[in-house]
Amino acid sequence: QTYAPKLILLDISDINCIRDVAKEILNCYGCVDILINNASMKVKGAVQSISLELDKKIMDANYFGPITLTKAILPNMISRRTGQIVLINSIQGKIGIPFRAAYAASKHAAVGFFDCLRAEMEEFDISVSTVNPTFICSYHRQPAPGNWEASIWK
Repeated sequence: QTYAPKLILLDISDINCIRDVAKEILNCYGCVDILINNASMKVKGAVQSISLELDKKIMDANYFGPITLTKAILPNMISRRTGQIVLINSIQGKIGIPFRAAYAASKHAAVGFFDCLRAEMEEFDISVSTVNPTFICSYHRQPAPGNWEASIWK
């Protein structure tokens, strides 16, 4: 069956709203056949210059966001014994480079989680894939002095 697309806005770093969005999607369509986790946030800077607050924001967007959304959709896939979950991650989930510690750490964590999930979902015939592209061009806002939020890549 073919469904008309429905636009649902989601800030993947806002963990509190993810379950509600997943519920809205499942109520609308009844199931999710393929979940592609593709949102990301990064910041460039020396470890000592990045605040713990920003480290947590990056971890929310790049790790807790995708796993929260995946966990919200997963019971439906398990009950149907079918589905595909994809994580679009980064080569920095495999290797770290200078001035990207928070980003690399969040991507390493995501790889670990989805590797474990892949093994666990095999018995339910749910496919879990992780894609780790090399460096890509992405949207960037030039920061105003003292405005760390504007230095985030989205």
